[in-house]
Amino acid sequence: MSKFVVSARKYRPVHFKDVVGQQHVSQTLKNALKNEQLAHAFLFCGPRGVGKTTCARILAKVLNCENRTEEFEACNECSSCKSFDENASFNIHELDAASNNSVDHIRSLVEQVRFQPQQGKYKIYIIDEVHMLSQAAFNAFLKTLEEPPPYAIFILATTEKHKIIPTILSRCQIFDFFRIQVPDIMQHLKHICEQETIVADDDALHIIGQKADGALRDALSIFDRLISFSGKRLTYDDVITNLNILDYDYYFKVSDAMLKEDVGAMLSMFDEILSKGFEPDIFINGFAEHLRNLLVAQDVATLKLLQVGDTIKMRYETQAALAPKSFLLSGLNIANECDVNYKMARNKRLHVEMALIKMCYINRAVKLTSNGQVAGHPNTAPEKKNLDLSENPQKAAVSAAKPNQKVVAEPKTSSPLEKKLPSLNLGKSLSIGSLSSLMEEVVEEEKQEEARPVMLTQEHLETAWKEFAETVVKQNTVRTSFKQVKLSIEGEKARVTLPSQYAEGNIRSEKELMPFLRKRLGSKSLLIEFVIDLSLKPKVEKPKTPKILNEKDKYQLLNQRNPHLSELVRRLDLSLGK
Repeated sequence: MSKFVVSARKYRPVHFKDVVGQQHVSQTLKNALKNEQLAHAFLFCGPRGVGKTTCARILAKVLNCENRTEEFEACNECSSCKSFDENASFNIHELDAASNNSVDHIRSLVEQVRFQPQQGKYKIYIIDEVHMLSQAAFNAFLKTLEEPPPYAIFILATTEKHKIIPTILSRCQIFDFFRIQVPDIMQHLKHICEQETIVADDDALHIIGQKADGALRDALSIFDRLISFSGKRLTYDDVITNLNILDYDYYFKVSDAMLKEDVGAMLSMFDEILSKGFEPDIFINGFAEHLRNLLVAQDVATLKLLQVGDTIKMRYETQAALAPKSFLLSGLNIANECDVNYKMARNKRLHVEMALIKMCYINRAVKLTSNGQVAGHPNTAPEKKNLDLSENPQKAAVSAAKPNQKVVAEPKTSSPLEKKLPSLNLGKSLSIGSLSSLMEEVVEEEKQEEARPVMLTQEHLETAWKEFAETVVKQNTVRTSFKQVKLSIEGEKARVTLPSQYAEGNIRSEKELMPFLRKRLGSKSLLIEFVIDLSLKPKVEKPKTPKILNEKDKYQLLNQRNPHLSELVRRLDLSLGK
């Protein structure tokens, strides 16, 4: 018979320090042991596979250990530890409440509590899935749980805390276990790979961590299955093939085709995805997640929300720099509507294809306006808007910032066509005459913009900056921030040095700044780099503390203002007080 042991059992933690992702629980229990403030009843709550029973077994082992270490861990050498490892301990009892949930089982347990431990200091009772106990069993357990003998400790574990009656909850010290984060699962899997001499790609382990949904036991089960398939070499392709996961590469290729308005390539890619056995609704939901990730990747502050590997994260950052915010927000809205109406569609493939084709033409020229009319065409009736589109396009790129510098990649200037067309209902279309006349106006405006000379000089930048601050900025506090900056030009990049992050926030809030500067300076690719320099902050002098005057000082001050005062004092023979 094979001696194979699954990883979940083989690498089950035996010390508090080995517990993955639950440091808040293990550290609290170690501190309780150190300070001798141990409760008589614990309740471990949390999702499956996050370490509840493991922590209960470790705590039970440490409590009866005869030679605890300085870190309050079990020694694994004393007779108590060895008997526990061999499942031969008479002082540690484990009960599965799922199959022992009657009142008779609990009465039998209560009878055992009456007897003192044969060896060691404590008798520990670990009751797993305690929410499965019947109402009568809970009631029979209440008195013993509230006032147990000094040598008895109860450790209850459950995945459904809300099913436990309040009288039990009030008698226990409750610990909430969290879902284990993907990086923690990856680190644990890497440790196992080192022990088993397995070579695994980081992206492959990351996919396993995501698929486990916070349960380390599930991650280890998936890992064992994949190793059985691939042997000592685990690759990203092996993982997505065996777990039936759509490769990220398809989402990136479909997005590239949409940004290029290449409908043929996009539909061909979608057909290839369906030919691999993936359902259309699975793809549209995955693509919505992809658009969300692109939106997250456009801001450095939210980049940490990307739950992907480092290689794929770099691809997200690259593509996010090319995707306008209006495209992403509109795409998310279309994908959501497609998913909502998917079950009602008779031709489900065509339903998804129509949504994808709409996404292809988002960037053609959609932009919200206040009245919903086509600019320059008063005869065009307002259309009811079905899409929630962004009023401002997204930043074009996010550059890597140097120390003490923040580089902001500003949005591309809206094209004349984007300015002319409002948010369109993509289910409708403009008349041919309106569209042709509109395109003529667009071409004429583009010619005028191309003919405008480029004026990227220090003097022109300062003039345009001052003009914007005086004519566009409305709030006095924001206008003050515009006046506190120091400007300089480096190629097609304007460096703006500010005294504080508050001033930077005020300037960033003016969304029309970049289109204004690009138009005034004649450069469509102008970028702004913000640099914080605290030395520019105006110094505020502390008010001088006024000197306290005595009677003599007051007299001298008054005498300086009125020289006749001394003569008056002499004639009246007055004397000054001390």
